[in-house]
Amino acid sequence: MADAVNWELAGKVARRVANRDPFVMADHAHHLLADFTEFTALAEDLVADTTGLRSLEGKARARVADREMWVDANIASFQRLLRPLLDRMDGFSSGLMAPVGSRIAALEMGSLLGWMSTRVLGQYDLLVIEDEDRDEQDLVYYVAPNVMALEKKYGFPPREFRLWLALHEVTHRAQFTGVPWMREHFLGLVNRTMDAVDPDPQNFIDGLKRMVEIKRAGGDPLADGGIAGLVASDAQREVLDEIAGMMSLLEGHGDVTMDRAGLDHVPSAELFSNTLRNRRASTKGMMKLIQRLLGIDAKMKQYAQGEAFIEAIEKVGGVEFIDRAWEGPHNLPSIQEIRDPQLWIDRLQVPSGNVA
Repeated sequence: MADAVNWELAGKVARRVANRDPFVMADHAHHLLADFTEFTALAEDLVADTTGLRSLEGKARARVADREMWVDANIASFQRLLRPLLDRMDGFSSGLMAPVGSRIAALEMGSLLGWMSTRVLGQYDLLVIEDEDRDEQDLVYYVAPNVMALEKKYGFPPREFRLWLALHEVTHRAQFTGVPWMREHFLGLVNRTMDAVDPDPQNFIDGLKRMVEIKRAGGDPLADGGIAGLVASDAQREVLDEIAGMMSLLEGHGDVTMDRAGLDHVPSAELFSNTLRNRRASTKGMMKLIQRLLGIDAKMKQYAQGEAFIEAIEKVGGVEFIDRAWEGPHNLPSIQEIRDPQLWIDRLQVPSGNVA
């Protein structure tokens, strides 16, 4: 069977891009692991007290990683997640051009992961749990060189900043493993997206034509998810909208929970939040273009839109109103409801007098 992505090459490219800055893991690993182990456990209790959500998968495990370790973990996740799609693409990757296509895909994947590894601070690895490798899954990752670089650059108090990061990542773990149906629902949406993929290269050409048409009409062709949103079919865009609504809720809930759970523990939380928000907004040039192409700009909107959604519904139903979203997939807001919270309020028929 031909492989649509040369994963070994992708890893080599990613690691080469990732290790642009010197960092000796051994010099810092013990101290960082002690901090993040402590703060991950503390964050679990604080998040549970704030939201009522506690993981059904047991205690969270912290993994302090350098960029290469983060790259390797994400390549493993991508391989698990994309396996069904790549099997379907086998017919399009055979023949004389197969090695070329595989190398191009590897260069693109590797460059993307390598660049992302220089930016990401923490990540909950939720995607696919496979029994034969459970020890390397369901981990909360903290990317040590990026964390330490920000602490040094902006003069952040390290222990406060590390707890603040842990609160955000542990909240995501609580969402996906504390709400019994959430992980499987999310993976089901991802699988529906991949099932709708037609590997015919003509789809990419059609996407580029759509980009030109939107641009000529005065619109922003990259506003709703970057290049992926352009090349998606109608069926895919429908599922992508569901995913966007769900992730906006989870990201907004994550930020709100992080602030509330850390209220008495992270005095510098507002400084951290404002600094990282300004850091994202100040990206320019080629990096800005990459963010737009990858849909990262759209992801940044999810944080703000999700927070605004939660603020709006709490004005009507109080802080417990968000619990209605955890009752089942049918209660998750669509992206349209995220942007217009009254639609969700009306759909769930919350009495207007139920104000906190």
